[in-house]
Amino acid sequence: MGSTSLARARARSLVAGVLVCLAVTSALVAPAHAQSGDVAQRIRFTTPSGVTLAALVEGRAPLVRRPTVVELTPYGEDAREFRTSADFNYLTVQLRGTGDSTGRFDALGPQTQQDVVDSLAWACRQPWSDGRLAVVGFSASSIALYNSLHRKLPCVRAAVLRSGTFELYRDLLVPGGVPNTLPALAVMASIGGGLLASGQRDAGSAFDALTGLLASAAGTTVLHPTLDSFWSERGFRGDVNQVPTLLIDGVFDVSARGPYAAYRQLRSQGTTTRLLVVGAHDGAPRGTDFGAEQIARWLDRWVLGRRNGVEREPAVQMLLADGDRATYLDGQVVPLAASDWPVPGTTWTSLSLSARRAGIGASPSDGSLALEPDPSATRQTYLARTTLPTQTDPGPISAIDGGPGGPIGQLATWFPAIADLRGANQQGLTFTTAPLQSSVLAVGPAALELTLSTTGVSTPLWAVVSDVWPDGSTHPMSVGRLNTAFPGIVEDRSLRIDGDLVLPYNDVSRPAIAFPGTSRRYHVEIWPLANRFKAGHRIQVSLVGQSGLSAPTLPTFNTLTVGGPDAARLLVPTTPGSTLEQALR
Repeated sequence: MGSTSLARARARSLVAGVLVCLAVTSALVAPAHAQSGDVAQRIRFTTPSGVTLAALVEGRAPLVRRPTVVELTPYGEDAREFRTSADFNYLTVQLRGTGDSTGRFDALGPQTQQDVVDSLAWACRQPWSDGRLAVVGFSASSIALYNSLHRKLPCVRAAVLRSGTFELYRDLLVPGGVPNTLPALAVMASIGGGLLASGQRDAGSAFDALTGLLASAAGTTVLHPTLDSFWSERGFRGDVNQVPTLLIDGVFDVSARGPYAAYRQLRSQGTTTRLLVVGAHDGAPRGTDFGAEQIARWLDRWVLGRRNGVEREPAVQMLLADGDRATYLDGQVVPLAASDWPVPGTTWTSLSLSARRAGIGASPSDGSLALEPDPSATRQTYLARTTLPTQTDPGPISAIDGGPGGPIGQLATWFPAIADLRGANQQGLTFTTAPLQSSVLAVGPAALELTLSTTGVSTPLWAVVSDVWPDGSTHPMSVGRLNTAFPGIVEDRSLRIDGDLVLPYNDVSRPAIAFPGTSRRYHVEIWPLANRFKAGHRIQVSLVGQSGLSAPTLPTFNTLTVGGPDAARLLVPTTPGSTLEQALR
């Protein structure tokens, strides 16, 4: 099965796990079979900790010593992803407490990280390995590797990590301190589906694996609401390996923050790193190869030693959206190459949230995004209650949908309102620019600064940045989330440009609860934008209630300060040659 199809099958399996049952989930993950002429050998090996891991090694017959590509996965044997050429053997290892492996699943924590090291050391010594390994991963397989980079990974020459989280708490499960409950449960359901389908070898090991899975589900959804030691053990803690690493992501991916953050960190440590934005859980644009050629060339260069010039290519290569995910998947993309991330020369334009009406009826308030703030302060109140995820949560919805022809995309062609943010906007606040006089490339992290009070104790702030087309349809491009219990930032982990906080790193380690009705300043991280806002289109930011995929909360009334000395503003990144200020004059 091709990578795009398998990504879609896996994404749908996550949803099935929540909505139906674990067995149905596993059945929907389609198997990937060895190609004709290949040989496959199933192996079980015992780690020094006593856990028995199930593995599958495949390669061109006969199975002789070759460089070996290793994937460590919690999704079972049939979820293997990466195949490039017959020059490699391919090893799939099922992580502890998943699939047909024994032990307790620990949510990709310290025990799994030790198993990663032990598995690679074992693979390096096998008769089908020549001692040169590459590690690859997609989604949870990638997360397991991110979490293990502080450990020396034996024999590894290169890495390819698609999607996944640099910080499991911040990038997927509790972004901005807002629990992403249903996606978290869906991941656990998918892992559990593989466990049930494997038919564990004995009742004792099955019970141990299942209790580990349940403990992990509780830990990631209920027991650890703040960034504590549990989460710090399940995130990046440095890289002692510094092997050439190819990071792959999608414009609308459910974990879209992680690879960007990983790129900045690995690059700062001197690791040879490339960021390739061509698709992940969110699928790949029609007519593209999902990064297959780049993956093959990366492994050829850094594992086989073939001097193919890959190191001289741009460090950042992206396929940007052109106003909408549907057109993006249909192949309408904007290529962009750069030497770094954020793109050198990026400027951030400050757009003030204004009480002046935009005149498009986007919401009852129908506010404007303007280059200058209102001279005097006013207050606007909205009711924050749960919203339809297909309108306000593009990342997880894109993961559910997969690539071109996904079920939600098909449904939206018949019922456009389900994916149009105008529905949710009617209960929130909107702020929209005038029509752009010229196109701009908005590429990079964005930020929303606002002064706000709430009737709740810890209220999820939910901000959606959208592309508004000339016909008024509103297409979400990115989201910012922040629990009002976390007003602080970690200054040395944030990014300031010319004094502006363009990439806030919110301090989610301990809550700072305010008395209801108290106004405070918040800095909301908007996950990376990668879109061309075309001439005649508008940029909009919406303050609405949280997505229905998040942990349920009681509705609250939130009051925003607009204009005056505490004016709210949106900081929008644009690449060199794109001048947002000029486009709005």
